[in-house]
Parts: sequence; C-alpha cells; structure tokens
Amino acid sequence: MNAKKEKGNLRWLWLSIIVLIIDLYSKHYFYTHLVFGESVVILPVFNLTLMFNKGAAFSFLNTASGWQLWFFNAIAIIVCLFIFVWLSQIKRNRNFIALGLALVLGGALGNLFDRLWHGYVVDFIDLHIGSWHWPVFNIADSAIVIGVVILIVDAIINERHKPKIGV
Repeated sequence: MNAKKEKGNLRWLWLSIIVLIIDLYSKHYFYTHLVFGESVVILPVFNLTLMFNKGAAFSFLNTASGWQLWFFNAIAIIVCLFIFVWLSQIKRNRNFIALGLALVLGGALGNLFDRLWHGYVVDFIDLHIGSWHWPVFNIADSAIVIGVVILIVDAIINERHKPKIGV
C-alpha cells in the first residue's frame, strides 16, 4: 500500500457535520421555545435554561466589552483549520484520535456559527445539584469535551505503548 493511501482521516468529517447539525438544530429549537433565563425542570438535576454566552467555556470573558467575540472567532477558525489539516495527515488506522478530532471540530464549528450569527453562543443544558449549578452549556460544548477526553486517552494509550529506548 502506498503512503498516500495510508494517511488521511477526512472520512470522519461526516461526524463533524452530524454534530454541527444536531447542535444548530437544538440551539434554534430552544432559542425559539424557551424564555431567556427561565428554567424548565426536566429531572431533579437537569433543567433547560436559555442563556447567551459572549465569552468562552464557563462564561470566561462573558462580560468583556466585545473584543472577545473577534478573539474567540479567530481562535475557533485557527483550531478548525488545524484539526482539518491534522485529520488529513494522520494514518487511516488511527480511528480513535480521528473520532476525538471530529467531535472537537463539529463542536467548534457549532459555537463559531453562533458567534458569527448571533454575536454570542446559545446555551440551554443546565445541570445542577440542589442550588449549585454547573455553567449552562450546549451540544457543541459536550462534543468538544468528549472529543478532548478521547484525545487525552489516545495520547496516554499511545505513550504507554511507545517502545522504551535506552532502558
């Protein structure tokens, strides 16, 4: 098999597209069906609460003067391009890392779309224990977190299986 056919996992872009579609649909649905800031109780630990985040994860820089929108858009574009190139270069048998990258890419694109379209990210998943609430998040955020966990696990597994030289 030649080297060209051994590289490239762009076939995983279908997963990024599915994440993007589910994320955008869910954000649109809850944007049009929930009232901002009001919670709809689903389970004792789970509410649907419409929130708008102009910042990053955990509302980091949410109250900044507006420069953060351009900053996070630039970072998202760079990360998406980096992941696309990475996917195109990794070996085809590295499906676990490709899965993680595809999830991160789909989530990053979903939140980038929101920032470009609305000027903020639409969040609606509200997990809590009693009166303590985790910061409200969305499907894109979930895909990014799961993807990053997969990438970390892949890095740990590959480090453990690396041959030891000079030992």
